[in-house]
Amino acid sequence: MPVPTYDQFIEPILRYLAANPNGVRARDAYDAVADALGLDEPQRQELISSGQPVYKNRAGWAHDRLKRAGLSSSIRRGYWKLTAKGAEYAAHHAFKLNPTEVEHLAIGYMDVRLRQLNDAVPVDPYSSVSPTAPSATISPDDRLEQALAELREATANELLESLLQVSPGRFEVIVLDVLHRLGYGTSRHDLQRVGGSGDGGIDGVISLDKLGLEKVYVQAKRWQSTVGRPELQAFYGALAGQKSKRGVFITTSGFTAQAVEFGKSVEGIVLVDGIRLVNLMMDHEVGVSSRTLKVPKLDTDYFDEE
Repeated sequence: MPVPTYDQFIEPILRYLAANPNGVRARDAYDAVADALGLDEPQRQELISSGQPVYKNRAGWAHDRLKRAGLSSSIRRGYWKLTAKGAEYAAHHAFKLNPTEVEHLAIGYMDVRLRQLNDAVPVDPYSSVSPTAPSATISPDDRLEQALAELREATANELLESLLQVSPGRFEVIVLDVLHRLGYGTSRHDLQRVGGSGDGGIDGVISLDKLGLEKVYVQAKRWQSTVGRPELQAFYGALAGQKSKRGVFITTSGFTAQAVEFGKSVEGIVLVDGIRLVNLMMDHEVGVSSRTLKVPKLDTDYFDEE
C-alpha cells in the first residue's frame, strides 16, 4: 500500500499537537502520526529521492499547511506547537474533519507567507512566486515549475526560522560565509567577525585586498521588528568612525520605507533583508544542499537522418 498523501497527515498532526499543548519534538510527531495512520514497516522505510522517509516528508508538508493556516508554529528548531488559534480550532472541531475542511487546510493557505512584516518594503529584485493550488489542466512542465517554487519558498521559511534560533555570534559567522560565497575577500580569512561591546555597530569586516587597504564593514542583526532609519543612520555614523565608505546592513526582518530611502540617499550602503538573505543562501548553497532531478526530453536531432 502506498503512503497516504500529505493532506491525510494534517488531522493526525493536529490531534497529536492538541493532546500535547506544551509542544512536541517533530521526530516524536512523525512516529505518533505514523502510528495513528497505521503505517506498516515497508511504508515507513519508503524513501524519497533525497533519502528522507516518505512519511516524514509528508508529515512535514502537513505541518507546513497548519503553520500557514496560523494553527501551529515551530517555536524552536525541530519543535512543533499549536498556536492559541490552533488550540481553539482543535477544540471547536472535536470530531473528525470532513474532506472539504481537510482540503481547505491543504490548499487554502498556500499563498500565505509564513513571515511577513506589514511596515517592511522590498529591497531586492527577487520576485516571490506564490504557490498556487495544483490543477490537472496545467502542463507537467508548469506543475514542475510550481513545485520548485513551493519547495524554494518552504526552504526559505525554514532558513529564516533557523537563522532566528541560532546564537547572535553564529548568525554573524553565517552572514560572513554568505558574503564569502558572493565573492567578497580573496579567502575566507579575509572576512573577520568583530562583534562584542563597543563595536560601534560593526559586526564584521571584509578585506577586499591582501593588504587590507580596502575594507567593507558589516552589521548583522537577527531582529524581529523592522529596521528603521535611525538604525541605518547609526550604522552610517559607525562607518564614518572607521573612515570607510562601504557597508552592508543585514537583517532577518525587513526595512521600513524611510530606512530604504535613507539607504538610497547615501553612497556605499547595501541593504539585505531576510528575504534577500535566504535567497542568497539558497542560490549559493550556504546551509542548503540541492539534489539533481533528471527530466527526460526527446532529442529530435538524434532521429534526423540527414
